[in-house]
Amino acid sequence: MGKWFPKLYDSLMSPLERRGIQGVRKNLIQKAQGKVLEIGSGTGLNFPFYLQAEQVVAIEPEPLMRKQSLLRANKSRVPIEVILTGAEELPFLDNSFDTVVGTLVLCTIPDPQKALEEIRRVCKPNGQMLLFEHVKVNHPVLGRIQDWMTPVWRRFCDGCHLNRNTLEIVKHTGFHVRHIERHYKNIFVVIEAVNRK
Repeated sequence: MGKWFPKLYDSLMSPLERRGIQGVRKNLIQKAQGKVLEIGSGTGLNFPFYLQAEQVVAIEPEPLMRKQSLLRANKSRVPIEVILTGAEELPFLDNSFDTVVGTLVLCTIPDPQKALEEIRRVCKPNGQMLLFEHVKVNHPVLGRIQDWMTPVWRRFCDGCHLNRNTLEIVKHTGFHVRHIERHYKNIFVVIEAVNRK
């Protein structure tokens, strides 16, 4: 990961956040309860919105992003610990968390299937997973544009895949999807799922 992307992430995201992503993020995060695991917490944009959580353990594999997130973690209403690690091998015991949160993260994880299997392992039975992701659009032209753009986009945006079908990966991992919300012409999707073990 280049150093420029973590440093500019908040500035690059600011226009999208103001145009509605922050509202979607806020509504989703406020549903997190109990002991929460946030994967790929980035610069901590979600941290101010935790209201019902008892505590949050956030993981972030990029050192500069983790460092930037600590200021938001310290200002949070709930205790937040930020650990430098990735999602494919979570350093937690089985059934440790009531809620798992991820926002705009599964697009960048090298092996999202493995990450979701690990999330399922550490999430308690009937625990919830709350995701906000951008996904491949089911449209003959737009979907092809996403496929065409992804190799270049990945190089400049830290491994981000524009064309992942995250909803299908979630379903194949064994989560029961209870609610789906689509935003911005179906490019973004909110997924609320239950860990039925």
